[in-house]
Amino acid sequence: MRNSCNRITLGKLVFLQIAGFLLLFSVLGLEAQNRGLGNAQVDETALYAMTKQMSQFFSRFNNEEDQFGEKLQPSSQEWRNQQQRRTVLPLLFDNHNPRTSGSLRDYFIDDLTNSDSSFLQFKGGRWYAEVSSTFLHQGEEVQIILILMIEKENLGSKWVLTNVYYPAFSQLFPTGEIAEREKHFLHPMSHELDFMNIYKAFQRPEVIEYYASGNYQPDYLSLFFYEVKKGNLKFKSVDKLKFHIFQIKNWYFEVNWFNRSGNNTGWLISNLMYVAENEKEKLLMFYQP
Repeated sequence: MRNSCNRITLGKLVFLQIAGFLLLFSVLGLEAQNRGLGNAQVDETALYAMTKQMSQFFSRFNNEEDQFGEKLQPSSQEWRNQQQRRTVLPLLFDNHNPRTSGSLRDYFIDDLTNSDSSFLQFKGGRWYAEVSSTFLHQGEEVQIILILMIEKENLGSKWVLTNVYYPAFSQLFPTGEIAEREKHFLHPMSHELDFMNIYKAFQRPEVIEYYASGNYQPDYLSLFFYEVKKGNLKFKSVDKLKFHIFQIKNWYFEVNWFNRSGNNTGWLISNLMYVAENEKEKLLMFYQP
C-alpha cells in the first residue's frame, strides 16, 4: 500500500514538473512573439520617447544621450551634435499646443542649432521650479506658489527658495497711484521737529510702505518665513510642478509634465517666448527679487 502511494506521489511530481516546463516554454515563446509584434514595438518606442525626468530633458535638449537613454561621452562625435539636435528637439515640445508646434518653434530650433552657446546648464544656470502647493492658514486651505532654484554650495548644489506668491501677501501691498503716494510723506525738515510728525505714517497702516524709500520692494519670502515660524501657515501638499528656463539668449520657455498616450509625453516645452535679454530682467524679478 505504501509503495502504491509513493508511486502516485512520484507520478504527480513528474506531471507537475512537465507542466511547469511546458508553461515556461509557452511564456517564453509568447514573449518572443510579442517582441516581433508591431504593437510591442510601439510601446517600446513610447517608453524611449518619454522624457521621464528633468535631468533627462536637459540631456536630450543638449543631445548628450542617445535615443535609448544612454549617456554619450564628450569624446563621441554625437555629443552635442547640432545636426542630431535638429531631429531631437522637436520631440521635446508639446505638439498638441499651437504655441509650441508652429513656426516659432522652428525658428527657436534653428536659432539653437546655429549657436555653440545654446546648451542648458543643470547647475548654476537661470532656471526655476514653480511648485504650486496647498497650505493650511488658520485651519483653511490656501494655495501658495513656491519658487526655487539650484544654488551651488561647496562641491555640490541644492534647491533653495527664492520667492513665494500668495495673494494675501500681495494684497497687503497694493500698488498706489503717484498722486496717492504724494499725500503720504515726511517733510524734509522733520528732523528739526524731532520727527514729532512721524505719527502720520501710522495713522493708515494699509499705506505705511509709502513712507519707505522709493527703492523699497516687499519681501514676500520673509513674510512667508514669518508666518510659518508663527505657526500660521502649515504645509499640506505639493499639487503641481513646472519649470521656467531663461538660459537661452533672447528666449524663455516653460516645461510641464504631460501624462498621456503616444510618444509626445513626459516633460515637454509648453510655452515659448522670444524675449530680449534686457526684458528678461523684468520677468526674473518675480522668480528672484
